[in-house]
Amino acid sequence: MAQERKQFRKGAPASKEEKGAGIRFSHATPSRVEEIIGRTGTRGEAIQVRVRILEGRDQDKVIRRNVKGPVQLGDILMLRETEIEARPLNKAGRGSN
Repeated sequence: MAQERKQFRKGAPASKEEKGAGIRFSHATPSRVEEIIGRTGTRGEAIQVRVRILEGRDQDKVIRRNVKGPVQLGDILMLRETEIEARPLNKAGRGSN
């Protein structure tokens, strides 16, 4: 039984690349950060920014998005979708009317 397993392993490909798996990326649309609005999230871990879509169906459209991680003016973000926009930050917060 042990010899059969060894023979089976010898014939197996060494990595996924040899199988032809390859790396697949989902389609994304580039957008440029034009304005940093402020921090959002329960602990301020996300940053709300305004971005201008550079390519695709919504080219030159400016939308508001939440970004996690470091970001600065002029950065290029790759967006998976360009239709959904983040809610605006309000100065009052959740508890006030």
